[in-house]
Amino acid sequence: MTPHTQSSPVEAHQGWRHAFFSDSVRFVLAPLILFFSGFFTTKFILSGAYTWPRTSQTFALMLIVLILSREFVYKEQRSRHATPSHAWAALAYSCLLPYMIGVVVVVTLWAR
Repeated sequence: MTPHTQSSPVEAHQGWRHAFFSDSVRFVLAPLILFFSGFFTTKFILSGAYTWPRTSQTFALMLIVLILSREFVYKEQRSRHATPSHAWAALAYSCLLPYMIGVVVVVTLWAR
């Protein structure tokens, strides 16, 4: 058997789909989820209504955010680019910045 040096059209098409999915998660889905997560977590902390259902919901939301950030943003960027600094920059841009914007929005609305 002779291995082929060029990729087949099927492999190229799957690579395009994978890149589209990972970029849509990084630039659309993750920032939206992180923005609302920062918003609702800060709203929970500032509200003072620490009931068990709200506390468990906030804890579950924080776990989801951590898993999303690590698995779908950080690890994906590490697999596409060899440098850890690029993966950390993507994590800061796609996850940390939207989360902090959500926190700032709630604090701004609460201060009024």
